[in-house]
Amino acid sequence: MTMSPGVKRPLEVDTSNTTTTTVISKQQPETPDKTIKVVTVTENERSPLKRRSPQASQYSSKRVCRLSPVQNVITEDRHYVSPLKIAVVCSSNQNRSMEAHQLLHKRGYNVASFGTGSSVKLPGASLDKPNVYSFNVSYEEQYRDLKAKDQAFYTQNGLLNMLDRNRRIKLRPERFQENKEEFDIIITCQERVFDQVLEDLTQRGGDMCKMAHVINVEIKDNHDDATLGAFVIHDLIREICNAEDYESQVEDIISKLETKKKQRFLYSPAFY
Repeated sequence: MTMSPGVKRPLEVDTSNTTTTTVISKQQPETPDKTIKVVTVTENERSPLKRRSPQASQYSSKRVCRLSPVQNVITEDRHYVSPLKIAVVCSSNQNRSMEAHQLLHKRGYNVASFGTGSSVKLPGASLDKPNVYSFNVSYEEQYRDLKAKDQAFYTQNGLLNMLDRNRRIKLRPERFQENKEEFDIIITCQERVFDQVLEDLTQRGGDMCKMAHVINVEIKDNHDDATLGAFVIHDLIREICNAEDYESQVEDIISKLETKKKQRFLYSPAFY
């Protein structure tokens, strides 16, 4: 959720009338030549990773890949602080991923957020009666529905405030498995979501041979932990984006942040 660089268009001549009109589209600077970087990833060359999930080995194989060129991306009339495309993923694209989405967006990163569940689930009046919505239902519709059901209750438990924040960021929740964008860094907020993301990328076949780095930052699904977790994700993204060669340094960055935060991360490379 990026505007493509402008391209030159040929002159268009309207000959429908006797008067000839020449329409010239506004020209924008051409995109600089793309730089191709070749990276070989083999199972034998990769050092053992204590952070990788037990399922991670099935997602790795020998590949020679062309990585996307690094470019400055412009949106909302401003440059992003990094050319890397970032995705944050939780189960329902409501609390944890949206808290991190908001923070990273404010700090100038090119970020999108997603869920991996089959539907969106929010707490209800009782544990056995959650509010269940399709991913196609907008945050605005969810907000109005809960407000109509019990405004005092859903204000007290923070859901209305959460949905109010979400509707100011984007229209509706999005499902990762249905999105076709390619991201450089994918941050998940739960180990189960981490496995679902890797499974989905594997099922896509990896034909594009585009590398993505998938990292799990475990965050409990409540408002306070979502806020704290968003700052951990921001610190991780900042270190990766500031690295001279993040692809060769990502494991060291993760290790240092694990020590600093006293928190264990999961990591695995994957391919589009």
